[in-house]
Amino acid sequence: MKIEALHVGMKVQHPQYGVGTVKTVSEHTAEIRFDDGQQRTVAPETAEIRPAEPIAEISGPAVSLAQVIRDTVLEVIDELGLERSDATITELAGRWAKGTLVLRPVDASLQSKEVPLETFFHKIVMMRNNFRVLEQKINGHPQLNDADKVEMQQYISRCYGSMTTFNILFKNDADQFRSRS
Repeated sequence: MKIEALHVGMKVQHPQYGVGTVKTVSEHTAEIRFDDGQQRTVAPETAEIRPAEPIAEISGPAVSLAQVIRDTVLEVIDELGLERSDATITELAGRWAKGTLVLRPVDASLQSKEVPLETFFHKIVMMRNNFRVLEQKINGHPQLNDADKVEMQQYISRCYGSMTTFNILFKNDADQFRSRS
Protein backbone atom coordinates (compact mmCIF):
# COMPACT_ATOMS: atom_id res chain seq x y z
CA MET A 1 0.00 0.00 0.00
CA LYS A 2 1.33 3.42 -0.89
CA ILE A 3 2.07 5.83 1.97
CA GLU A 4 -0.07 8.48 0.25
CA ALA A 5 -3.15 6.27 0.71
CA LEU A 6 -2.81 6.32 4.51
CA HIS A 7 -4.32 8.88 6.84
CA VAL A 8 -4.43 9.31 10.60
CA GLY A 9 -7.29 7.33 12.11
CA MET A 10 -7.47 4.83 9.24
CA LYS A 11 -7.92 1.16 10.16
CA VAL A 12 -5.42 -1.13 8.45
CA GLN A 13 -4.74 -4.87 8.37
CA HIS A 14 -1.16 -6.14 8.73
CA PRO A 15 -0.46 -9.79 7.80
CA GLN A 16 1.51 -10.42 11.01
CA TYR A 17 0.21 -7.90 13.58
CA GLY A 18 -3.50 -7.86 12.63
CA VAL A 19 -5.75 -4.81 12.69
CA GLY A 20 -4.44 -1.44 13.78
CA THR A 21 -5.15 2.29 13.64
CA VAL A 22 -2.79 4.73 11.92
CA LYS A 23 -1.53 7.25 14.49
CA THR A 24 1.02 9.24 12.44
CA VAL A 25 2.24 9.26 8.85
CA SER A 26 5.72 10.40 7.79
CA GLU A 27 7.48 10.41 4.43
CA HIS A 28 8.16 6.63 4.30
CA THR A 29 6.65 5.12 7.48
CA ALA A 30 3.54 5.14 9.60
CA GLU A 31 3.06 4.67 13.34
CA ILE A 32 0.25 2.14 13.84
CA ARG A 33 -1.31 1.09 17.15
CA PHE A 34 -2.46 -2.50 16.76
CA ASP A 35 -5.33 -4.12 18.63
CA ASP A 36 -2.85 -5.92 20.89
CA GLY A 37 -1.91 -2.48 22.30
CA GLN A 38 1.50 -2.34 20.65
CA GLN A 39 2.45 0.69 18.56
CA ARG A 40 4.80 -0.15 15.71
CA THR A 41 6.57 1.80 12.97
CA VAL A 42 5.72 0.23 9.62
CA ALA A 43 6.81 0.92 6.04
CA PRO A 44 3.45 0.49 4.27
CA GLU A 45 4.87 -0.05 0.80
CA THR A 46 6.84 -3.14 1.92
CA ALA A 47 4.74 -4.41 4.83
CA GLU A 48 1.78 -5.64 2.76
CA ILE A 49 -0.75 -3.71 4.81
CA ARG A 50 -4.19 -3.08 3.39
CA PRO A 51 -7.30 -1.16 4.48
CA ALA A 52 -9.20 -3.01 7.22
CA GLU A 53 -12.49 -1.34 6.38
CA PRO A 54 -14.25 -0.41 3.15
CA ILE A 55 -12.93 2.72 1.46
CA ALA A 56 -14.49 4.91 -1.20
CA GLU A 57 -12.92 6.91 -3.96
CA ILE A 58 -15.03 9.60 -5.60
CA SER A 59 -14.11 10.86 -9.02
CA GLY A 60 -15.74 13.30 -11.35
CA PRO A 61 -16.35 17.02 -11.10
CA ALA A 62 -14.96 18.52 -7.90
CA VAL A 63 -17.67 18.91 -5.27
CA SER A 64 -17.18 19.82 -1.62
CA LEU A 65 -17.28 16.95 0.85
CA ALA A 66 -20.05 18.75 2.74
CA GLN A 67 -22.19 18.74 -0.43
CA VAL A 68 -21.53 15.02 -1.02
CA ILE A 69 -22.56 14.23 2.56
CA ARG A 70 -25.63 16.49 2.36
CA ASP A 71 -26.76 14.86 -0.91
CA THR A 72 -26.18 11.38 0.50
CA VAL A 73 -28.13 12.08 3.69
CA LEU A 74 -31.05 13.57 1.73
CA GLU A 75 -31.13 10.51 -0.55
CA VAL A 76 -31.18 8.15 2.44
CA ILE A 77 -33.97 10.15 4.11
CA ASP A 78 -35.96 10.04 0.87
CA GLU A 79 -35.38 6.29 0.38
CA LEU A 80 -36.50 5.52 3.93
CA GLY A 81 -39.59 7.68 3.56
CA LEU A 82 -38.54 9.87 6.47
CA GLU A 83 -39.07 13.59 6.68
CA ARG A 84 -37.34 16.39 8.47
CA SER A 85 -39.31 17.47 11.51
CA ASP A 86 -39.40 21.08 10.28
CA ALA A 87 -40.89 19.99 6.94
CA THR A 88 -43.94 18.20 8.30
CA ILE A 89 -46.03 21.21 9.25
CA THR A 90 -45.85 22.76 5.79
CA GLU A 91 -47.80 19.75 4.43
CA LEU A 92 -50.85 20.69 6.49
CA ALA A 93 -53.62 21.88 4.17
CA GLY A 94 -53.92 25.68 4.31
CA ARG A 95 -57.47 25.74 5.60
CA TRP A 96 -56.35 23.92 8.78
CA ALA A 97 -53.33 26.14 9.52
CA LYS A 98 -53.45 27.51 13.08
CA GLY A 99 -56.60 25.46 13.71
CA THR A 100 -57.51 23.61 16.88
CA LEU A 101 -58.71 20.08 17.48
CA VAL A 102 -61.30 20.05 20.27
CA LEU A 103 -62.17 16.88 22.15
CA ARG A 104 -65.41 17.26 24.14
CA PRO A 105 -66.51 14.49 26.48
CA VAL A 106 -70.21 13.62 26.63
CA ASP A 107 -70.17 14.39 30.36
CA ALA A 108 -70.49 18.20 30.57
CA SER A 109 -68.82 18.22 34.00
CA LEU A 110 -65.56 17.07 32.40
CA GLN A 111 -63.18 19.51 30.77
CA SER A 112 -62.63 19.61 27.00
CA LYS A 113 -59.16 19.13 25.54
CA GLU A 114 -57.83 21.44 22.82
CA VAL A 115 -54.83 20.49 20.69
CA PRO A 116 -53.25 22.72 18.01
CA LEU A 117 -53.85 21.07 14.62
CA GLU A 118 -50.16 21.46 13.75
CA THR A 119 -49.29 19.30 16.79
CA PHE A 120 -51.91 16.69 15.95
CA PHE A 121 -50.90 16.69 12.29
CA HIS A 122 -47.25 16.24 13.22
CA LYS A 123 -48.17 13.12 15.21
CA ILE A 124 -50.16 11.74 12.27
CA VAL A 125 -47.20 12.31 9.93
CA MET A 126 -44.85 10.62 12.38
CA MET A 127 -47.18 7.60 12.49
CA ARG A 128 -47.12 7.48 8.69
CA ASN A 129 -43.33 7.63 8.69
CA ASN A 130 -43.09 4.90 11.32
CA PHE A 131 -45.43 2.68 9.28
CA ARG A 132 -43.15 3.17 6.26
CA VAL A 133 -40.06 2.22 8.25
CA LEU A 134 -41.89 -0.79 9.71
CA GLU A 135 -42.82 -1.93 6.19
CA GLN A 136 -39.21 -1.70 5.09
CA LYS A 137 -37.98 -3.60 8.14
CA ILE A 138 -40.54 -6.35 7.57
CA ASN A 139 -39.76 -6.63 3.85
CA GLY A 140 -36.01 -6.73 4.52
CA HIS A 141 -36.10 -9.04 7.53
CA PRO A 142 -33.93 -12.09 6.80
CA GLN A 143 -35.75 -14.47 9.18
CA LEU A 144 -39.28 -13.88 7.94
CA ASN A 145 -40.57 -16.03 5.12
CA ASP A 146 -42.74 -14.54 2.35
CA ALA A 147 -45.99 -15.73 3.95
CA ASP A 148 -45.11 -14.03 7.26
CA LYS A 149 -44.17 -10.83 5.43
CA VAL A 150 -47.49 -10.81 3.56
CA GLU A 151 -49.44 -11.42 6.76
CA MET A 152 -47.70 -8.57 8.59
CA GLN A 153 -48.07 -6.31 5.56
CA GLN A 154 -51.85 -6.90 5.64
CA TYR A 155 -52.01 -5.53 9.19
CA ILE A 156 -50.10 -2.43 8.10
CA SER A 157 -52.47 -2.02 5.15
CA ARG A 158 -55.42 -2.13 7.55
CA CYS A 159 -53.76 0.55 9.67
CA TYR A 160 -53.30 2.72 6.58
CA GLY A 161 -56.97 2.18 5.77
CA SER A 162 -57.97 3.30 9.27
CA MET A 163 -55.78 6.39 8.99
CA THR A 164 -57.47 7.60 5.76
CA THR A 165 -59.86 9.55 8.00
CA PHE A 166 -57.05 12.06 8.46
CA ASN A 167 -56.33 12.53 4.73
CA ILE A 168 -58.37 15.76 4.80
CA LEU A 169 -55.52 17.36 6.77
CA PHE A 170 -52.87 16.79 4.07
CA LYS A 171 -52.02 19.57 1.65
CA ASN A 172 -50.78 17.16 -1.05
CA ASP A 173 -52.81 14.14 -2.17
CA ALA A 174 -49.60 12.15 -2.69
CA ASP A 175 -48.84 12.37 1.05
CA GLN A 176 -52.17 10.90 2.13
CA PHE A 177 -52.71 7.47 3.65
CA ARG A 178 -53.66 4.73 1.21
CA SER A 179 -54.38 1.12 1.89
CA ARG A 180 -51.55 -0.86 0.34
CA SER A 181 -53.37 -4.12 -0.23
